[in-house]
Amino acid sequence: MREKVLNKKKNGMAVMLLTALLYLATVAGAIYGGILMESGKSIVLFVVSIVWVCLGWIPFIGLKVIGPQEALVLTLFGKYVGTLKENGFYFVNPFCVAVNPAAETKLNQSGDVDNHSKKNALSLNTEFNVNVKTVNKKVSLKMMTLNNSRQKINDCLGNPVEIGIAVIWRVVDTAKAVFEVDNYKEYLSLQCDTALRNIVKIYPYDIATNVDTTGDGVADDGSLRGSSEIVANRIKEEIQQKVEFAGLEIIEARITYLAYAPEIAAVMLQRQQASAIIDARKMIVDGAVGMVEMALERLNENNVVNLDEERKAAMVSNLLVVLCGNHDAQPIVNSGSLY
Repeated sequence: MREKVLNKKKNGMAVMLLTALLYLATVAGAIYGGILMESGKSIVLFVVSIVWVCLGWIPFIGLKVIGPQEALVLTLFGKYVGTLKENGFYFVNPFCVAVNPAAETKLNQSGDVDNHSKKNALSLNTEFNVNVKTVNKKVSLKMMTLNNSRQKINDCLGNPVEIGIAVIWRVVDTAKAVFEVDNYKEYLSLQCDTALRNIVKIYPYDIATNVDTTGDGVADDGSLRGSSEIVANRIKEEIQQKVEFAGLEIIEARITYLAYAPEIAAVMLQRQQASAIIDARKMIVDGAVGMVEMALERLNENNVVNLDEERKAAMVSNLLVVLCGNHDAQPIVNSGSLY
């Protein structure tokens, strides 16, 4: 199905004024025809006026108002006629029907054209009310944001993570969006879920060894937490491939929420804390060893004191205890001989 853009003249105002004038003329003709009929003259004018009063409202159905960044897909007796895209006041065939199967679909997103299906309550003098629901069949061409609900997905290591994405999208081909899929909004939401699942299961939550996330057979440092931009771009490309034939364009995809699932969150927090403690200890030990080496070199260079191997080992042990300890050192002063 290829989109056909209608380049019609914006003559809606002229048709509306002409139809209103014809109605006024018809009312006058009905009155004058009734007078002629009573006098026994021709009743043709009266009959024509009554017929127009009954059928003259039909042209009003063909009046269409298109706002900025809106489109109207029209069909005539089941055949696709074309799409009105330019904003203005149009008159089309009154028997043309606007088609938008996703008009009443409400997703967790911004920018729906139908303005949440306006409802008007008509209060009658009787004991009941009549609720009239008007649905706007226009297709929005604006960029809209779809904020899909969070999903629980296992990463490549089998750890369950919760992740949510926001997708910025728009309709670029109204004919494909309306006729190629049953409901393009629901279709987009489903493809976002499947694409997110397909990409997330390739990556670990955090950097892991021996994990290939690029598919080149070489282990890399890709992760959901550290490579969020790359993951988001891959999700966007995956969604775009799925919705291309539905006339949709994915502008951007962003990760809005990322965390371990609640059932393992506490354990993973302890793991991260242990890893942080180990890294900190390693840094402390490396620094302490460097300081001990520097102390021994300075003592030897300046000939401050000559220590045998046993005394050097004792001094190194004491310095490492002092530098690597969690508490401040409490030295014991020896007032006697060193030996």
